[in-house]
Amino acid sequence: MTYLNIAEVDSAAVNLSHAYSDLCELVELPEASIEGVACHALRVGAPSADGRDCVVLIGGVHAREWGSCEILVDFAADLLEAYKSGSGLRYGGKSFTAAEVHALLNNVNVVVFPLVNPDGRRYSQTVEPMWRKNRDTANAPAGHGGDCVGVDINRNYDFLFDATKAFSPTAGVRVSSDPCDPQVYQGPYAFSEPETRNVRWLLEEGFPHTRWFVDVHSYSEDMLYVWGDDEDQSEDKSMNFLNPAYDGRRGLPGDTDYREYIPQDDFDSATALARSFTDALREVRGTEYTPKSGFDLYPTCGTSDDYAFSRHFVDDKKEKVLAYTIEWGKEFQPPWADMEEIIKDVSAGLLQFCLSAAAVPR
Repeated sequence: MTYLNIAEVDSAAVNLSHAYSDLCELVELPEASIEGVACHALRVGAPSADGRDCVVLIGGVHAREWGSCEILVDFAADLLEAYKSGSGLRYGGKSFTAAEVHALLNNVNVVVFPLVNPDGRRYSQTVEPMWRKNRDTANAPAGHGGDCVGVDINRNYDFLFDATKAFSPTAGVRVSSDPCDPQVYQGPYAFSEPETRNVRWLLEEGFPHTRWFVDVHSYSEDMLYVWGDDEDQSEDKSMNFLNPAYDGRRGLPGDTDYREYIPQDDFDSATALARSFTDALREVRGTEYTPKSGFDLYPTCGTSDDYAFSRHFVDDKKEKVLAYTIEWGKEFQPPWADMEEIIKDVSAGLLQFCLSAAAVPR
């Protein structure tokens, strides 16, 4: 086996939904990609009434990070086969019992959206391996192409979208409003892209009882929790992304002028779940991933995890979602033999994360 192309990722999802129709539901996302590719997710879990808690896992956001799709497809397949056969799961030195798998899928919906950005993946796999963005041509200046095509999906969410206004001019936030930026062009406005609107739909309409969200990326061997715009603090509620008094002051490490507010209970839960992921992953073959905030990697805005967590603070009627980004591996497209081992690492981490999350009381 080697890396899947976009048709193979989608057929894997469709085939799983047929093979395990009593445990798995194919979810058609409301919007096709820019180039017209239909997008699918899977709901994995025993049949239940509406209202069951949910964890949403997405991947394939940045086109060049090929292994994220395989991680999520394999993870879904492992859960389904283990549940159906009544067996446990073992990844290297980390094992899970059949009872744990059954308890998880009997009580939680695991929603897997393995390929958010099919156009970008196809372009990366056939034309330019290091392509990162989608393939939206609408924003390219007249007469321009190449780098002027595409939006960075993971800068297109509605969280501090106006970086010039929100951040200190010396913050060095990893985002750009220039359509010709080859890496981090954020798009003309939040949710301008069908790919991000599909993720929003999963949280808003498809599975509004989502309590946990994980976006699978590469690379750096990290498990990132919120926030990504500044360092975390739990003392001053007024120091938050909604307060315009702090515009122009965000994004600087080590200062006291601004740090992003997170309630202490949320911080404790967020960090504990991140550690549960890294601890389980280490047991597979000794690989060390680091649990840390997104900001500790570098300052960002418009990212999926910050958006998912921020929704409850914008509207407290919405479910609070503890949100994360996995950065697997040490390169974007490792040799397949190495990727197979990474899939085992991350699958063990994800399963322990889901089990630990499900044990957290409301």
